[in-house]
This record gives sequence, structure tokens and C-alpha cells, in this order.
Amino acid sequence: MYELATLARGGVLLTARALAAGWPPGRLAACLRREGWQRICRGAWAVPGKETDWRVRETALQLLRPRRVCGLGTAARLHRIEVLAGAAGRTRATGTAGPPAPAASRASLPPEDVCLRRGLRATTAARTVADLMRAAGSREEAVVAADSALSRRTVEGVRRDPPVRYEELVAQLAVRRPGAPRARAWLPLTDPAAGSPAETVARLRMADASLRPECQPLLRTPGGRPLRPDFLFRAAGLAVEVEGYAYHGTRRAHERDVARFNALQSCPEVRRVLRFTAREVFAHPARMTAEIRAALAGLAP
Repeated sequence: MYELATLARGGVLLTARALAAGWPPGRLAACLRREGWQRICRGAWAVPGKETDWRVRETALQLLRPRRVCGLGTAARLHRIEVLAGAAGRTRATGTAGPPAPAASRASLPPEDVCLRRGLRATTAARTVADLMRAAGSREEAVVAADSALSRRTVEGVRRDPPVRYEELVAQLAVRRPGAPRARAWLPLTDPAAGSPAETVARLRMADASLRPECQPLLRTPGGRPLRPDFLFRAAGLAVEVEGYAYHGTRRAHERDVARFNALQSCPEVRRVLRFTAREVFAHPARMTAEIRAALAGLAP
């Protein structure tokens, strides 16, 4: 009989594979328990000591069901596309990729809409975003996913290029599927300059209040240092910054942010800087827009 570890794939052992290799059922179960294998689901085990996270669970499920393809929240996480709470029903409000949505057998998917991503079969980035937009419960959910996919940004500590082009989303949403008309109406609201889900929501809420600043404009300090504030009302000289939850994770990050804040105030185009937390943007958008209006009024000639 083969050693169990040699029968595992990606740290996952299928019971059927071990039995096919000659392991008797009774002896197999005893050996798995004795050596500390971790049961992932019926018919699949993780090697001893391996964390059974969402990727390991999905690996096991795809080994058990070869036609299974990750979609929606799971595919978004594989492509490092951020989503909001409620997007596909299974993600957090922080704007980071949260617990993934279960995938299903997708035999009807066109081959060009399926790819191999980080070792798992998933819908392509363009199909994933289009599916998220069609399934979105709100405009914010749809535009956050599209903005994330269209922009170059750091997601889960990884700096990545845009996984999707605007033209690809246009083509995906042109296909007649449930939710497509609404998603097509939301697509022009996207902006690849957005740097985070909170920035996307802030931009949409400001537009609702007839506030339309420049997004991520390039400014320079008197010393020539380039800076891009999240938003700038150029005529008034008001910069608006949205601070994400994870931005100040370390003392060094906090020091960097303080230095950036001071440098931004030195830019000739900036007279005042307003800062809002992501929580304020998500939970109290009316308060944010009211404060911006008051600041603009105070800066008026």
C-alpha cells in the first residue's frame, strides 16, 4: 500500500483514492485518526498540521466533484476582487474579500468563462464581476466589485494589476442574463481611479448629494513629492481622504499616514483636508456629505 501522504493532492486526501490504492476501510480510518488527519468533509481529509481554510475546503470539493467551478464570492477572492457585505450574500462590510460563497457545478458555463486561478477552477475575472453585478443587491455592491477589478491596487497584502478591462465587462453584460439591464446601467458609474471599496461608496454618496470632486488627482508638494488625495474639490481647495480599516495596522503605517497628511496640506492646491473613516462612509454617509458641504461653504470666497 502507498503511504497516505503520497496519495494526497494539494494537502488533501480523498478516501476513495486511498481505498483504490489498497487501504482497507477499517485500517484507513484508524490510521487517519491516529496520525492526526483532519476531516474536511465526507470523503476528504487534510494532511496533519495543515490549516483547513477556504482554499483547502474548495480544493477538496473540486477533487470530489470535477465539474465544480468557483463562482461569485469564492471566485472574487481567488482573483483578489473586493466585494461589500451582501455581495453574493456572503462577504463582510470591510470591503475585503470575506468568507467565500459556495460554488456549484457549472456545466453550462462556456469554456472561455472558466479559468484555473491559484490552483482552482473558477469563473474568469470578467465573468465573476459580471455575475456579481447582476446578483448585487445594491448599486454600491455592484460598483465596488467593478471598481476593484478595474483598478490597480493592493488586496490582501498583494499588489496586483487590474484583472479586468472595461470592454470585457461591457461584453459580459451584453449577454442576456437575469439582472443584466440593471448592471449595464451601473457600469458607467465605475471609476478605475478608486483605491478602495470605501472610496467607491464615498464617491457614489457624494454624487447622490450633487458633489462631484476629482478622484485621485495628481498633486505635488513644494518639494516635488507626488501625492494623490482620494478626492479634491479643486476650486475650493478641499481635499477629502477616506481611511480604510486596515490602513493603520502598524506603528510604521500610522507614522507614514501622519507624514502624508502633513505633506498633503502643503500642496498649493489644498487649503483644507477632511478625513473620514470607512465606517463613517458606510454607516453615516449623510453626515459625511453634510460635513463636506459645510467645509465647501466655509472655503467659498
